Amino acid sequence: MSANNLPIEKHELVIVGGGPAGLAAAASARESGVRDILIIERDSQPGGILNQCIHNGFGLHTFGEELTGPEYAARYIRRVQEENIPCRLGTIVTDISRDRRITCISREGVSLIDAGAVILAMGCRERPRGALSIPGYRPAGIYTAGTAQRLMNIEGKKIGKEVVILGSGDIGLIMARRMTLEGAHVSAVAELMSYSGGLKRNIVQCLQDYGIPLLLSHTVTNIHGRDHIEGVTIQEVDEHRSPIPGTEKYYPCDTLLLSCGLLPENELSRAAGITMNRVTGGPDVDESLSTDIPGVFACGNVLHVHDLVDYVSEEAARAGRSAARFLSSGQDLEKDTAAVVLKAEGGVRYTVPQYIHPSGMDDKLTVRFRVDNNYRDRYVSVYFGSERISRQKKRVLAPGEMEQVVLTKEKLLSYPDTKEITIKLED
Repeated sequence: MSANNLPIEKHELVIVGGGPAGLAAAASARESGVRDILIIERDSQPGGILNQCIHNGFGLHTFGEELTGPEYAARYIRRVQEENIPCRLGTIVTDISRDRRITCISREGVSLIDAGAVILAMGCRERPRGALSIPGYRPAGIYTAGTAQRLMNIEGKKIGKEVVILGSGDIGLIMARRMTLEGAHVSAVAELMSYSGGLKRNIVQCLQDYGIPLLLSHTVTNIHGRDHIEGVTIQEVDEHRSPIPGTEKYYPCDTLLLSCGLLPENELSRAAGITMNRVTGGPDVDESLSTDIPGVFACGNVLHVHDLVDYVSEEAARAGRSAARFLSSGQDLEKDTAAVVLKAEGGVRYTVPQYIHPSGMDDKLTVRFRVDNNYRDRYVSVYFGSERISRQKKRVLAPGEMEQVVLTKEKLLSYPDTKEITIKLED
């Protein structure tokens, strides 16, 4: 049967992704009155990446206690199940059209779904080795850190005994500790940048507590071994990230883990024609987390890579409420004020959202952002046009830690001529 002859399902709200963002969005939409919700998840169970994150540290903001990843996921899975929200597992979404028609593939074949609203919650993926331009053969023993984590924590497999990690993303830091606890020796964590991309607490708890060296401004420049990795060459890099001759050092190893960044999973978003942000890698959104396709919202790591899952859940809950408002209004959330553009300057890499309709705001709006380097004793300043309306002293700012400012609807409406809001760092 051709796609043109397939029966078409109809649902009020379809959520693409059953990880922490999708589950929280579904729970929030139900609380906001949406009765017909369908979650589509490609894995065999909901929960997403949390299922392989068996360490604790999740949930302090959301539940006021430290949970493991599976425990955190289980709380949202239970909420969704108690609300009888269906989660269609083992199903891959291959296309989303601008009129919100969704094409899916599963063991049962191809199916078409017309959605009143869509929430994109596909999460993110690891940057692969092919994107890193490391010379050498392609021997066995090279894994992304997330793949190694899944093999160890889900499938119960041993990975290696002598380990080098390239990149200091949070998963790589956590796997340095995990490998050590399993009896492996982690020789070093090499980081191309002059700062770590991971949370400070992970640097302390996963590296410093175990005496694992973090080599900043270093990278792997050669992989040795043809059939199986035998070692790597690590070199220091200059301010242009080019290897410095004479700084080569050989590290024998049987395992190389790559933890070189996460990329929002947005092939569907791009194919749908959604406007993407070149810095975050996710869609541009407004205060309701709406993309520029009416009725299509985005949240979680598909929007921008978060540092804490608690913030993913908080953001996803906003997307659920926004989708519910869209469905109840029967039209896009058109605002009676023009969009105000949010600009990131002076050490701020990006903001989410990227623009705001003041009349469409809740009373308060949390704007999250990241900085582009390590800073000490700086002010985070907010400008409405050329007028500075707030500044907050921050002792330490780091790229691995998300920051935020809170804007109020009352304040913004009192500046009706504002066309740009700038968030920047100042001395």
